[in-house]
Order: sequence, then C-alpha cells, then structure tokens
Amino acid sequence: MTSRLLWVDPNKCNGCMECETACAMVKTGEQNPTRSRIRVIDWQQKGFYLPITCQQCETAPCMAICPKEAISRNAQDQRVVVDYERCVSCRMCMAVCPFGAMKFDERTRMVFKCDLCEGRPACVPCCEPGALTYSNTYLMHATRTRQAAARVSTDRTMVSQDRKIHQQND
Repeated sequence: MTSRLLWVDPNKCNGCMECETACAMVKTGEQNPTRSRIRVIDWQQKGFYLPITCQQCETAPCMAICPKEAISRNAQDQRVVVDYERCVSCRMCMAVCPFGAMKFDERTRMVFKCDLCEGRPACVPCCEPGALTYSNTYLMHATRTRQAAARVSTDRTMVSQDRKIHQQND
C-alpha cells in the first residue's frame, strides 16, 4: 500500500482548533483538546498558527528508544503505532520525539500519539481553511517541489527586473 501522511500548511491555519476538537471527540469521546493527538501552537510573536502532530518519521526515534519494542511501523500503510499491550508508559518516547508529538494521558496513565485514525484522519475534513491534507507522500512531495520551483522562478524574475531598474537608474 502507498504511504500517506498528514501534511500541514501553516500558511492556511487560522487557529480555529477544530482539528483538536475533532481528534479528541473521535479518540476519547470528549471535547477536551488536551487529549487530542494534534495540537495547534499559537505563535503570536510570528503571527501564525502551527498544527503539530506525529510526523510518522522514517527513522522514528520513539521506535528506536522504546525498551519494550511497543512502537512499530504498520507494514500495511507505514504508520508508526503504539502496541498498548507491550507499552509500560516509561515515557522515553516522549523524551526523544523531536516534534513533541508523543503525549501522556494522566487518566489512562498511557502515552499516546496520532495514529492517523487508522487511515482516515478525523482532523482533515473539519479543517475549513484546508491547512491539513492527508495525501500520498510522493504526490505531496511533487506538489511541494513544483511550488518551490515556482517561487524560485518568481524570485529570480523579480531579482532580474530589479537589476534592470537599477541599471536604468545608474
């Protein structure tokens, strides 16, 4: 099966937190964002919001550090998943996650992370501004590469036009 990931575009996020609410409802039955697998960071000084969730790392530090091998990659769809039968809640995975995506639920006394809702992330359809996309990794990489190339091309055109204006003024 093709690997799919949850892609975030912080330029589109408006900070509504609906993704957090949807996730918490699906996973816990509560409208409690602290129990959500996705969280939105409000960077007021920078003027934007950044949804953070598990990046399903290719070389996942949480998998490597787990003393009970309770974190593994699902062979079918490449999701990084926690086996709660093996997990002893030592929280080592929380310590090494570079994105802070592993969390600890004080009620259940277990770690938790985004599991992409078994391949149907609840946060995506409720994201009205379209900041969240669940897509094929190859297609998304290709799209982002084209967008970056277009920006570089535009930047070069603007630099070239700027040089012409300066040359004319000299």
